[in-house]
Amino acid sequence: QVQLVESGGGLVQPGGSLRLSCAASGTIFSFYVMGWFRQAPGRQRELVAAVISSGTTNYADSVKGRFTASRDIAKNTVFLQMNSLKPDDTAVYYCHAKLNKYGSDYWGQGTQVTVSS
Repeated sequence: QVQLVESGGGLVQPGGSLRLSCAASGTIFSFYVMGWFRQAPGRQRELVAAVISSGTTNYADSVKGRFTASRDIAKNTVFLQMNSLKPDDTAVYYCHAKLNKYGSDYWGQGTQVTVSS
């Protein structure tokens, strides 16, 4: 049973930084993709960043230049460095992974990020 466990959320002031981590367990295989989604109250869940095993990383336009996603493929972990945070970044952030391109989606339980003064 694949499990994803996030850590690193919290409360930060506008302009501040946070680093999220996600560790996967329950598989000996490397994931095709690992990344992050977020969901704010009253809004749909949206892609933040996705790191594909080929090395390509895709970002939402709203976070480009401020967020950096990275992976440790051997350890099946993924990170999200968030800088210059804005109140609009406030959301529950979910770790996401797929073992192959057309396989099942795996989700973490979510971690709250609140950007407020």
